[in-house]
Amino acid sequence: MAEHLSQSELDYPFKLLEYFNGFRVSKVIFSACELGVFDLLLTSAEPLSAVHVARELSTSQDGMERLLDALVGIEILEVEQRDGTALYSSTDVANLYLAKGSAKSLHDMIIYQSQTIYPLWNNMVDAVRSVEGKNQNEKTFGLPAEEVFQAMYRSEEEMLKFMGLMNSSWVLDGHDIVTAFNLSGFRTIVDLGGCTGALAREMAKAYPSSSVVVFDLPQVVETARKHFAQENDRIDFQAGDPNTSTQPLAERLRQRAAVPHREVLRRHPGHQMSCWRSGGQTATRTNHQERFHFGHYKCHNLPMI
Repeated sequence: MAEHLSQSELDYPFKLLEYFNGFRVSKVIFSACELGVFDLLLTSAEPLSAVHVARELSTSQDGMERLLDALVGIEILEVEQRDGTALYSSTDVANLYLAKGSAKSLHDMIIYQSQTIYPLWNNMVDAVRSVEGKNQNEKTFGLPAEEVFQAMYRSEEEMLKFMGLMNSSWVLDGHDIVTAFNLSGFRTIVDLGGCTGALAREMAKAYPSSSVVVFDLPQVVETARKHFAQENDRIDFQAGDPNTSTQPLAERLRQRAAVPHREVLRRHPGHQMSCWRSGGQTATRTNHQERFHFGHYKCHNLPMI
């Protein structure tokens, strides 16, 4: 239920102003990530001036100083004065989540939000007006609205961008998801449409006695092995189409886990995790809904508008 505002809040609607100026905050963070500001500050042994940052990142001094000051204003960076010069450094949050080199980096998620999601949201008015209820891929990128995944995989660059998003998606809650139920009794765990294997790695860490397999499209598996493989990886990749034929996976599971040769799962949208053990079959499926938070409100199912 909406709260009743005081007269002073009605006279000057701070919250409303915060909402419709929120895009400015997003763009400040997006721009800093794309330019490499957080990566530079993370690797620096000392705070840097705007002149230094601008020189290293090949930007204008005035533009970079304004961007850095905006980041200070939203408490993403810190600033100190030395001999009349402003010197900037990252906060712990920026180092942990915004720098690309961090183990918990959300950098790739932010890049996807900036270069793909944000342009789509710019066409929200057309999406709402659309009688057909189509997404705005065609208007935004000149691609057929019906071919969402084909649009994501239209080039290696776009595929890497999307896979980076998926890889970042499990940074915050991957462990909580895979430990929500005790799956230690399952000898083989299969992540259907597992993309880079990020969630599968969380599975492998949580259940070291289980074999973990990622099943995804051949081009996705190839790219995952090339760009997202980790040293001492405990997960296996299997190429196929999770939405059509699961025969190669079923055969592999028959050989590895001694389960009967059968269709693994019927066609089902969304991200799926399947587990086998002797004497039965259990499948847990999680359909991802990206959420965007504005104050206390959440907008669901709008990322591809």
